[in-house]
Amino acid sequence: MKSRDSLVRLKEFQVNDKRRQLQQLQMMMAEFERMAKELEHQITLEEKKSGITDPSHFAYPTFAKAARQRADNLQVSIRELKTQQDAAELVLEEAQAELSKATALEERDVSNQRARA
Repeated sequence: MKSRDSLVRLKEFQVNDKRRQLQQLQMMMAEFERMAKELEHQITLEEKKSGITDPSHFAYPTFAKAARQRADNLQVSIRELKTQQDAAELVLEEAQAELSKATALEERDVSNQRARA
């Protein structure tokens, strides 16, 4: 009986840990998206100021080139985090299923013990 209770608590802990990890990934993605939007805004302002919007132009602003590269890097990171998020969602689903099984076993044990008493 105590072992089942410990198992349920362990599974609850694991589910909560997986949820926390998933939330962290989602917060990082949101922050990266915000940063990328800010960079895009800065690029637009720099292009307007210089009057050159073609990145391959010899006089294209250096700041805009650097900001564009940072924004591109952020987009790559966001895609990688999305992959991690998908994997984390699967792991969370598995942990929730294990918790459900452990809870059902504990409830069955409690019912059997009550029936004997």
